[in-house]
Amino acid sequence: MSSPSPKPLTIWCNAKFSDDVSRQLEEGVGALGHRLVFSEFCSASVLDAGKPDPLLATADVALGQPDVAQCMSLPALRWIEVTTAGYTRYDREDFQDAIRARDGAFTNASHVFAEPCAQHVLAMMLAFARQLLPSHRDQLSDRSWHYFERRYDSRLLNGETVLMLGYGTIARRLTELLAPFGMRIVAVRRRAISEPGVHIIPEDRVSAALAGADHIVNLLSDNETTRNYVNARRLSCCKPGAKFYNIGRGTTVDHRALVDALESGRLAAAYLDVFETEPLPPADPLWTTRNCYITPHTAGGRRDQDAAIVRHFLENLAAWTRQKGGGMIDRIV
Repeated sequence: MSSPSPKPLTIWCNAKFSDDVSRQLEEGVGALGHRLVFSEFCSASVLDAGKPDPLLATADVALGQPDVAQCMSLPALRWIEVTTAGYTRYDREDFQDAIRARDGAFTNASHVFAEPCAQHVLAMMLAFARQLLPSHRDQLSDRSWHYFERRYDSRLLNGETVLMLGYGTIARRLTELLAPFGMRIVAVRRRAISEPGVHIIPEDRVSAALAGADHIVNLLSDNETTRNYVNARRLSCCKPGAKFYNIGRGTTVDHRALVDALESGRLAAAYLDVFETEPLPPADPLWTTRNCYITPHTAGGRRDQDAAIVRHFLENLAAWTRQKGGGMIDRIV
């Protein structure tokens, strides 16, 4: 890749940060000799798609959630960093080809969200294993004392098998967190390249892996090949009593089939953080499905999220400014 121009860069941002975090971003950009401009169409949610903005046409770099079509139309826009780990709307061949054609770069913020997402899954695994959720339900209802039931239904994670659907930054961190429990980690991904502490398998072995998994963690992104990936056929392959977790994308799961698997007892429990429609409508059957536990797309949440996003971007900006073209974190293109 050729070196970026040494001239000061104009950096466009449509992420709405607190005053303190905005100041950190402005100071960090200025310390590297560049100029920061904020769009008038800023959003505080990293999940919101950006609107076309005439100001973006003046920029060399974009931070936030810029409009995909507009990014493709601006050859002077050399580098785009999105403020999310997922990048579904940018996961297009024409978009990524356009970035490559201008010798540019596209990065996401996976490292910002890997730690909270991994801890969130571990928290639910432990909550299930130690019977915390049924005990909390008892506390909120009749306050009954289910001593023997809760004690003997409690389990250890040690030695159990985890199947991860997808293996990226979040999965790698989750593998590290699970290491002390001595769990067997299996992961499915398109490229069967070995990874430390995990057994990588190709997709044609998913059915056999599902039959042996105690925990199934869905980390799949949304694209044409993953929609309804977790369907009735694959759920029928699951080991009876397995637990399912989704922090990937809601579109990758057939929720009607998931409800059936939970109600029939094929799955012991499901933890869901993402849904095809968000917010999840109050009348959706998932809210009342047996042993289905819901959080409102908060697995990646952390109280310092915006400051961490800014630190991530400034690290990448420093790498870009050094004119080496390498060393950028979470580079997709």
